[in-house]
This record gives sequence, C-alpha cells and structure tokens, in this order.
Amino acid sequence: MFNEAKVLALIPARGGSKGIPGKNIKEFNGRPLVAYTIAAARRSKYIDDVVVSTDSKEIASVSHKYGAETPFLRPADLAQDTSKTIDAVIHARDTLKALGRSYDVIVLLQPTSPLRRADEIDGAIETFFSHGRLGLASVSEASENPILTRRIDAYGVLHPVLPVSSTVRRQDMPRFWHVDGAIYINCSSDLTCNTSLNDNPIAFIMPQLRASDIDNLEDFLCAEEILAELGDPLPEEVSHG
Repeated sequence: MFNEAKVLALIPARGGSKGIPGKNIKEFNGRPLVAYTIAAARRSKYIDDVVVSTDSKEIASVSHKYGAETPFLRPADLAQDTSKTIDAVIHARDTLKALGRSYDVIVLLQPTSPLRRADEIDGAIETFFSHGRLGLASVSEASENPILTRRIDAYGVLHPVLPVSSTVRRQDMPRFWHVDGAIYINCSSDLTCNTSLNDNPIAFIMPQLRASDIDNLEDFLCAEEILAELGDPLPEEVSHG
C-alpha cells in the first residue's frame, strides 16, 4: 500500500509463445523465468498482492509455487499472439473486482524482464505517485541513436527518420529513450480497452542491463549472461519460493 492506495502487481504470463516455446516457465539460470518477477514483486515495500494472469494451468501451478496468486485462468481468446495486453489487464481487474477484490493502482510486470529488481519497482511506484498518479512506463537509454537511423525507399535512397542533422559528434547527440516493458503503472479506474500502456506519459529510467526484454532465444541467452555477471538479484526469495 502507498498513501492509503491499494496496489496490485499483475504479471501477464500466457502459455503460448512462438519465439520460445514455454518461455514463461522455461528454466532461466536454474529457475522458471516467471519466478524472478514474482520474487521481485513480493519483495516490494508497496505492493499488496501479486497475481499472475495466465491461461495455462501449468504456469498457474508454477506461479503459485513461487508465491503468486492465480485466482482465475485467463480466457483463451485473451491469450493469443494477437491479443492485447491491456485486454488481459482489464479482464484481471474486473474478475478480481467480481471476487470482492478492488485495487487503486495496478503495476504491470512482464515476466520477460527478469532482471528488474524490487527497489526499481518501488522507485517507479514512488515516481508514479509524485507525478499525480499519471500513467508511468519504465524506459532505458536507446542503444542505437535514432539520429543515425534511416529508411530506404523503393529506389534504394536513404532517408533520415528524424528531421535533424546527423553531422555532430556522438558525444553531442541528444539522448533518446525507449519503453523497455519492465514496469507499467496506472490507476485501475483509468484503464480502458483503448489505453496504450506504451504511451503512458511519465518515465521511470531503468539501467540498460536491468531492462532486458526477452522476446527470442538470443535475448534469453543474453539475459542469462547478464545475470551471471551481475549476480542473481533475488537468490533467497526465488530459491525458496
């Protein structure tokens, strides 16, 4: 709870994944991938409850083992490759409300960001409240500056994506940030089917190494290497579930 507001950590973890089959419970440094996000959420100072939204009984079982609640299964039509995350969030909010459980704030934590720490979740929650509860999205510095990004037209001609000169030293280029998917925070009552979480206006800056977003096998292996270098962020909580 933060300033009398009840806070839910919602972890969306559907069963289907084309990039990496069984990704959300695939062994990541010896433990299921989803376990890291559950552990970080449970360690937060402000989060009241941790709920996993999944269509998979296997993921639900694993999530429960590591300390998350799974009070419902997500309908299959909300767990397809084409399904929108916001629809799963609204379904979870409304289903929990029907069960007599209402929350003021929803912190969405995707399991594909296993290196995100509890103190970063808490920092994001504090930032959210300090900005009048406007929607928040975590960001990290873009590894490739878009000033140097080009598109190629049908004639093979290069065109800059940004209408600015790129004839500047790299050190003098402005910094850019990308939404990394690690943390989204919104007031529960503000969420509608038209909400774009990526367009939340308030930024919470994450270190690049902690903002790993696993989409394919290459991402998965890179994140494991980073974890090995940084050290397991939550060894006790994850190990004991």
